[in-house]
Amino acid sequence: MCLCQDTPALTHTHTHTHTHTHTPTPGSLPGRARAGTARSTTPAARRVCWRRGRCGSERPCRPTPSSASCRESRGAPGRAAGGPGRPAQRALPASGRRWFHGKISGQEAVQQLQPPEDGLFLVRESARHPGDYVLCVSFGRDVIHYRVLHRDGHLTIDEAVCFCNLMDMVEHYSKDKGAICTKLVKPKRKQGTRSAEEELAKAGWLLNLQHLTLGARIGEGEFGAVLQGEYLGQKVAVKNIKCDVTAQAFLDETAVMTKMQHKNLVRLLGVILHQGLYIVMEHVSKGNLVNFLRTRGRALVSTSQLLQFSLHVAEGMEYLESKKLVHRDLAARNILVSEDLVAKVSDFGLAKAERKGLDSSRLPVKWTAPEALKHGKFSSKSDVWSFGVLLWEVFSYGRAPYPKMSLKEVSEAVEKGYRMEPPEGCPGPIHALMGSCWEAEPARRPPFRKLAEKLARELRSAGAPALVGGQDTDSSPSPRGQEP
Repeated sequence: MCLCQDTPALTHTHTHTHTHTHTPTPGSLPGRARAGTARSTTPAARRVCWRRGRCGSERPCRPTPSSASCRESRGAPGRAAGGPGRPAQRALPASGRRWFHGKISGQEAVQQLQPPEDGLFLVRESARHPGDYVLCVSFGRDVIHYRVLHRDGHLTIDEAVCFCNLMDMVEHYSKDKGAICTKLVKPKRKQGTRSAEEELAKAGWLLNLQHLTLGARIGEGEFGAVLQGEYLGQKVAVKNIKCDVTAQAFLDETAVMTKMQHKNLVRLLGVILHQGLYIVMEHVSKGNLVNFLRTRGRALVSTSQLLQFSLHVAEGMEYLESKKLVHRDLAARNILVSEDLVAKVSDFGLAKAERKGLDSSRLPVKWTAPEALKHGKFSSKSDVWSFGVLLWEVFSYGRAPYPKMSLKEVSEAVEKGYRMEPPEGCPGPIHALMGSCWEAEPARRPPFRKLAEKLARELRSAGAPALVGGQDTDSSPSPRGQEP
C-alpha cells in the first residue's frame, strides 16, 4: 500500500444521473470545489475522483505527486496492496478480465451500469485522458467515476494506496471500500467479446510456462528485462513485463501484433500470462544494430552492408505502414541483426503500450518528430522522421545522434530548423534522404515505400544486389509446432 502519513477524505464532484451535470471551467484552480461539491478542509485532500451524469461530463481534481513505495498495509513494506504474502503481479492482465471494457466513453459506461445497483462496476480506458484507466461504480442513483493514475509504474486512485495492476485494485476494493463510495460487489461483464486469455488460447498464441526455460539476461528495456531462453528446445528471446500497466496495454494490441509477419520484423511467437507478462520472440543472435556497428566499425562493415541494413529496416517499416501500424520508437537500438545479417525491426507493437501513462519528458527526444513531441501526433510520417535519425546512426557506425547537445537544446534547435550534418563518409544521396525525412511538414516526408526504392537503387549503384536477405519468418518453425 502506498501510504501518506494521513489518508484525507476525497473531493467529489457530485452529479445525479437524472438531474444535472457539471462542466469543467477553463482556468479553474486545481481542486476548487463547485456548487454541490463536498470538500475536505485538509489541504492534501486533492485527489483524483469524480462523478459523472448521463451526459458523461468530467471534472477531475488534480493530484499531488506521491513518492511512496508499494506496500501491503500501514508500516508493512515490500508487498502489494490487496493481501498479505501475495506477489505484486497477478497471472491475468486486465484485458483478460470481463469487467475491463476497453476505450468507452463515460456516457457509455453510465449506460452499461443500468439499472442502478450498489457495487456494480466496470473499468474502462479514459477517452479524455488516453492511456489512463477509470473505475466506474454504481452507487445509489449515481455512477461514480474514479480516475486511476499512473505513479512510478503503479496505479492509484487516492495516492494513499497503490497497486501493481488493475486486478489487485479490483480485489482490494472488493474487500475494503477504502476511499471509494462502496465495495465492488458485482462486475459488469463486457458483452459479445471473449477475454484476452480466451482469444490468445484459441489462436494458439498462449504458451505454456512449463515449456519455457529462462537463461541469462541479454538486454534491458523500459518495459523490463530481456532474457535468453528456450521453448520446446528452440532458442528464444523473452521480454518480461513485470508491471501489469504495460502488460494490459500490450494485450490491447495483441490482435494486431499477431498478424504482423514479415522477414524484416522480429517475430512474435507467443505470450505467457504469469507474474505480469512474458513475450516470447524469435532469438536474433547478433544483438541490436547500435552495438553491432560500434563493436565492428568501418574496418569490418562496408558501406554496402550499411545500405543493406537500411533497406531491411525500410522494408520492414513499409510493411507496418501498409498495415496502418505506427512504431513510435524507431531507432537503431530497436533493430536486431540475425546470424545471416538480416536487420529486423523489433518492439513494433510495444511502443504504444510502453508510452501509455508516460509524460512527454519520457519520449526519446532525439528520435521523435516535432509534431509528436509538441502535440502527441504520432503517425507513419513521424516514423519516417525517426528513420532519418536511424540512417544517421547507421552511417555514423552507431554514434549517438545530435552529439554534445542536450535534449532541451535538440528540441529547441530542431524547432528552429536545425538539421544534423552528415556523418563522416556518408554518401551524398543518403544525406539527401535523411533531409527528406526531416521535413518540418509531415506531408512532405516520403512514404517508406519510396525510401525503400531509393535505398535499393543506391545499393545497386554501389555494386551490391538489393537483396532482402534471409528467409521469410513464415518458414521458421513456431515453438508451438504450428503457425499462429
